[in-house]
Amino acid sequence: MADFTMLLDPSGRILELSVNSEDLAGAVDDSWIGRDLRDLATSESRARLDELLARVTSEPGRVSSCDASHDVVDDSELLVRYRAVARGAGGEILLLGQDMRPEANLRQQLMNAQQALEQDYWRLRQIETRYRRLFDMVSDAIIVVDGDSHRVIESNPRAATLLAPEQDSIAGKPFPLGFDKAGQRSIKTLLDEARTAGRGYVEEIRTEHGEDSLDVFATFLRQGNEARFLVRIAEHGAQTTTRNNHGADHLLGSSLQASPDAILVTDEDGRIVAANQTFLELAQVVSQDQVLGQLADRWLGRSGVDLSVLLTNLRKNSNVKLFSTTLQGEQGSTADVEVSAISLKNSRGRNLAFFIRDVGRRVVTEHPSAAQLPRSIEQITKRVGRVPLKDLVRESTDVIEALCIEAALELTHDNRASAAELLGLSRQSLYAKLRRYEIDGPGDDSG
Repeated sequence: MADFTMLLDPSGRILELSVNSEDLAGAVDDSWIGRDLRDLATSESRARLDELLARVTSEPGRVSSCDASHDVVDDSELLVRYRAVARGAGGEILLLGQDMRPEANLRQQLMNAQQALEQDYWRLRQIETRYRRLFDMVSDAIIVVDGDSHRVIESNPRAATLLAPEQDSIAGKPFPLGFDKAGQRSIKTLLDEARTAGRGYVEEIRTEHGEDSLDVFATFLRQGNEARFLVRIAEHGAQTTTRNNHGADHLLGSSLQASPDAILVTDEDGRIVAANQTFLELAQVVSQDQVLGQLADRWLGRSGVDLSVLLTNLRKNSNVKLFSTTLQGEQGSTADVEVSAISLKNSRGRNLAFFIRDVGRRVVTEHPSAAQLPRSIEQITKRVGRVPLKDLVRESTDVIEALCIEAALELTHDNRASAAELLGLSRQSLYAKLRRYEIDGPGDDSG
């Protein structure tokens, strides 16, 4: 019925105490016995306890309640809800106490959540206000189109003026609208292209009112279960620079776009501004729009360290040759690659071009055992970053051991018995190591 129970005399002094909750250990204990309950309460709670005791003593058998708080040993407050009843006139008082701290904590959490929601609400209102103001101020026509119904969800005043001069708004109307028949066909094709590739544009289309030729740009966006087209309409030629800055064909050219090696162009910080089709295939992404603006180390390098090393060397030397690393695909595949890079200056600053070659299937001309084991310390050091240190140490030990066995066999003209004696091994141990390292020989055991 309660977290703790007390028996008081008519004056309010505690005669007996029983604690039923482990959460109250150290807060309510036998030190309360013999003391006046009001002396243990905070100053603002004493008046409420006075009223409670007065009510129960004046009306024996009637249950009364009140909330009170007590100062406890850790300088915190113990919030309690009391229910009291007197055993007849002038009799003892039974007091049941319920710990209200869990409820108080829940109320505080609720209040914090409400304040956080209110802050988020006002922050979103401010963002929406800035968005609306920018939406209205931009000189190009901007239209947000539903990806399923192809109806206009939002548009700025310039869009309404350009496409439907006689109306204040085009929200809710089917898109495309306001263009001549050829323009409408071109925009429908553009929307299909944007849905597939992520973005697209069409040039020199006209409105049905005879407006000068326009360029239309479309970007496909998906958020959760909703699909949207963001459509921008500008005068022809006004966005040429912007479009070229984001196009791989402009930065790479058709020949590099079709290169069998992956080619990546980034800014000085390593953010991708163009990529050819081979890189997209290695990275397992559908379109270039999925990589534009992303840091290259999302796909290139065993970790962010590799890209950092490349960028540092490009700042110092302007070029890097045959840097060994890996390329991670979106679907989890990994390819061993060699990277050569160069720093390129242009009118807008500096770009970095990375030439990436997949070497995972390169033909190896070394001894067959080399496919299983590195043949030199130089080869091992090239594996730093690809293989954990403990594995590199084990491989180093194996390389040295295999080289020593081969040297012993060469010195003894492939006499395994003599080679085992020279190495300080038993014949059985030597045979086991020969099998382990796949070292073949005539196997002459004569002494």
